[in-house]
Amino acid sequence: MSKGNQPLAKNVEDLKTALGQLFIVGFDGTELSRDLRDLFRHYPPGGVILFKRNLEDPDQIHRLTRELREPGTPLPMLVCIDQEGGRVWRLPPAFTFFPEAQALGNAEADSLAHSAAKVIAEELAAVGIHCNFAPVLDLHTNPKNPVIGDRSFGSDPVAVAALARSVLLSFRAHGIAGCGKHFPGHGDTDLDSHETLPTVSMDRKRLSSVEMAPYRILARDARRPLELVMTAHVRYPELDPKRPATLSRRILRGALRGQIGFDGLIVTDDLEMGAITETYGPDEAALLAFRAGADLLMFCHTPSLLPVCIETLYRSLKRGETSYGRVSRSLSRIERFKKRLRYRLPDTSARSVLFRRIGCAEHQRIAEHVGTFRTTTATTAT
Repeated sequence: MSKGNQPLAKNVEDLKTALGQLFIVGFDGTELSRDLRDLFRHYPPGGVILFKRNLEDPDQIHRLTRELREPGTPLPMLVCIDQEGGRVWRLPPAFTFFPEAQALGNAEADSLAHSAAKVIAEELAAVGIHCNFAPVLDLHTNPKNPVIGDRSFGSDPVAVAALARSVLLSFRAHGIAGCGKHFPGHGDTDLDSHETLPTVSMDRKRLSSVEMAPYRILARDARRPLELVMTAHVRYPELDPKRPATLSRRILRGALRGQIGFDGLIVTDDLEMGAITETYGPDEAALLAFRAGADLLMFCHTPSLLPVCIETLYRSLKRGETSYGRVSRSLSRIERFKKRLRYRLPDTSARSVLFRRIGCAEHQRIAEHVGTFRTTTATTAT
């Protein structure tokens, strides 16, 4: 890798291929279309994110993830999903369904959180999924919140961190990576960031001691359970009066990297959400998020945005507005992360065993036990 403003690659095409590692994209369909294959061949992204629209049954999902692994890139394509529980659940009915995170919060049992995460991780790993954008570290402090609510473990930062630690370590032990979200905290909003930009007008002391506390606890844990953090499309005037967290250098580099000491991967929430698109174009948002400190830039719906975003970042490098050293640091973090995942994933034989256990009676019993602690009714799907 390079330092300062020295080139990262020998030629333009190699450099643009390297920049593709910074992007995660979503797409339509249950298989790769010819156009999508062509796009990924010319602009291979670092990863993809799968939604219900991509997933039919275990066999089809396994075929799809195998196809995604085929493109000849130096590092494997990261296959991601949002598989939290309750209303944020992407897998089809053959898989074991778990209720929302609040049920685990009500149970107050780290061992049950570990068991639930083990089932989810094994069933994801069985079909070739590497990364789950869960658990939510947001605190349930605003009952009018239209986005978080029962997706949260609860309102106590220490208890939330403890449950998240169990989930993250269980994910890791059973083949996949988890992700804490949404930094610095989406729990006290009263607007939906999918539609517009929320504002959290709390002072720095409250944000540090409450909203950001789970991240601080996990980032400083000796077992380093927190490997990825997802940003919030929320404005925090006390931290940055101008830009939402996803696009804020003060929040990502200053608070998350500097004050909290997080040294893993920072991934943006979907840059196609209304909180971002009502003000910024896609390539502008990607560039601002990257320069703010994000390592992985996510577009969940429109993979055709990939070329223009890569080209914009490339031009920013060539003009000296973005340093090669900044790109190199993100690429190094991504490379180290993917190499760890490669050794963590179950081999073909182990995956076959896991595949046969998808939705098995033992898994269902654990999910039903979690369900006994459910006290709320799920709200609008996210």
